[in-house]
Amino acid sequence: MTASDQAPATAGAAPPWARRPANLASAVAAELVARIVGGAHPPGSPLPTEPVLCETFSVSRTVVREAVKMLQEKGLVQVRQGSGTTVTQPALWNLLDELVLAATIGQEDGLAALDDLVVTRRLLESDMAFVAARLADDDVVDRLRALVDRMDELVDDHVAYAEHDRAFHDLVMQTSGNRIARAVVRALESQVVNTVRYMGHPYREQCVASNRGHRRIYETIAAHRSEQASEAMFTHITEAWLVRREGRGDATRLAR
Repeated sequence: MTASDQAPATAGAAPPWARRPANLASAVAAELVARIVGGAHPPGSPLPTEPVLCETFSVSRTVVREAVKMLQEKGLVQVRQGSGTTVTQPALWNLLDELVLAATIGQEDGLAALDDLVVTRRLLESDMAFVAARLADDDVVDRLRALVDRMDELVDDHVAYAEHDRAFHDLVMQTSGNRIARAVVRALESQVVNTVRYMGHPYREQCVASNRGHRRIYETIAAHRSEQASEAMFTHITEAWLVRREGRGDATRLAR
């Protein structure tokens, strides 16, 4: 960054960070993502002008322009020559983007976004289980069995259980060979795996019930029964989420 980019703080400005970030453009973009998703800048409204953003964040025009370009790449704004920068409709936002997805889930009062995440995950993972049942060799079957058996021993340790749970699902996805579907699922889960709203409050009975689903998936894959493996994965993901939802809100998005 050049000296000209290190704009001095403007009187009255109140940047949202206590320490000046190493990458100012990324920090400004992240804050604007949160503000747009949170409704501070509603869809169809103009984004504040460059001078206003410079003053708000105590940064140079170069930094602001780079941040706005990042927003444009995420689908949150549209830049038109002579018309300024306008916030786009949510339908155009890239929800696979880490910042956009995290902000959407974080700002939402209900569980609609998490329900949609689960529906997407079960669709992809049930298809990958279908293929995995066809392709699984003896080594994969042995590894799946070992994970299921180990999870039976970890039902009182929800942290270790969760690690093996993720390893089980990831092995099924890897076995399918669908790298794109696996990458989508991993990207989605990375934003919610540490949130209570998604993970719930794990307890022994929940882990026991969850592992019954894993064992059913393992058994159908080991028997190379693709249709049953797909159905077992679909049912497992749905039922596990319904337990973690704890009856909160309307669950009609999960209806098949």
